[in-house]
Parts: sequence; C-alpha cells; structure tokens
Amino acid sequence: MENNFEGLKVMVIDDSKTIRRTAETLLQKAGCEVVTAIDGFDALAKIVDNNPDIIFVDIMMPRLDGYQTCALIKNNSDYASTPVIMLSSKDGLFDKARGRIVGSDEYLTKPFSKDELFETINQYRT
Repeated sequence: MENNFEGLKVMVIDDSKTIRRTAETLLQKAGCEVVTAIDGFDALAKIVDNNPDIIFVDIMMPRLDGYQTCALIKNNSDYASTPVIMLSSKDGLFDKARGRIVGSDEYLTKPFSKDELFETINQYRT
C-alpha cells in the first residue's frame, strides 16, 4: 500500500539529530511537510508558527521533556485536538500510562519502523 500524505504537516520533536533526520526523510518521501524541533521550548514556538496536523515528541529531552511538552500542547485550546504521539526508547507500561495522563494519543517505541510511523499517521489523519 502506497502512503501518500501530500500536504500533511508533521512535526518531529527529538533531541537526537539521527531520529529527526530519519523521520524527516521518510515523511518527506511520503509527501509530508516536516517541521523539526530539538526540544520542547523549540517546539512550542514552531507549533504556533506552523500549526502541524500531527506531532511526534520524544519523551527524554533536556529542558522540557516530552511529557511536559505534550501537556503544554494539550492544555492549549488551539492545539488540544492535535494528535500527539510520544516516542520513547523504553517500552514501559509506566511510560505509556504517564503519556496517556498528559494527553498523548499514541506511543511509539524507538527505533520505530517506517510502517509503524505511517500506520500511526494514517490512524490520526483527519
């Protein structure tokens, strides 16, 4: 099945350059417009400027972690309905539960596959 996400604006927030670059490459090939951010502070300004359709956020980041970033996004009425997908290198139940508490819509374990990434986007595409 060919994934065509033409015109879909996706934000990837991760302090790992490798993860950002990998996700960006995969998503751009599928037609997405990609905005990347290195941490929560960087992301918050870019969210307002770019109004993404879906946001992927790493949990473990300096300054503002993924939980805090997600909570701030979901507490803003303009972005409360924007899907936020947590990314983590740990596949722990506690992390998933904590992600749900702050309002995340989904949880992907790193390293994620191209299929997992696209499946998640398909699920939350409006």
